[in-house]
Amino acid sequence: KAAMETSGLPAIADDSGLVTDALDGAPGVMSARFGGNACKDDFERCMYLLDKLSNVPDNRRGARFVSVIACVFPDGREFTARGECRGIITKTPRGDGGFGYDPVFEVEGTGKTMAEIPAEQKNRISHRAYALKAFYDKLGKFLDEA
Repeated sequence: KAAMETSGLPAIADDSGLVTDALDGAPGVMSARFGGNACKDDFERCMYLLDKLSNVPDNRRGARFVSVIACVFPDGREFTARGECRGIITKTPRGDGGFGYDPVFEVEGTGKTMAEIPAEQKNRISHRAYALKAFYDKLGKFLDEA
């Protein structure tokens, strides 16, 4: 809203995070800051997460990446779009691609972590891809109604 109010133009923003079942949704919106000052980079955050889940059995390691895009207009109208990608948290990192929690997030039904999936496939199945698709669909309907 601050960008829209400053510019007088419609504005969009997004955020995403990793939600884990066994940690009651953590790290969630704090994904980039999970572990606080003790975690200086993505690798340390992944290791911190794995440590937190070290005693969690396989059947309770469910997780999902979630992305939400918000859009606001100067006339007060607004909407959000959400996307998610389900999977599990592995016990060890796998793969060299991606960033963040990709090496410890195994995508449901693939047997591969996000870090093991080629970028072009990841860009079709990620939480951000689903959120953008939902955003595109909602924006079209939203503008048609205007």
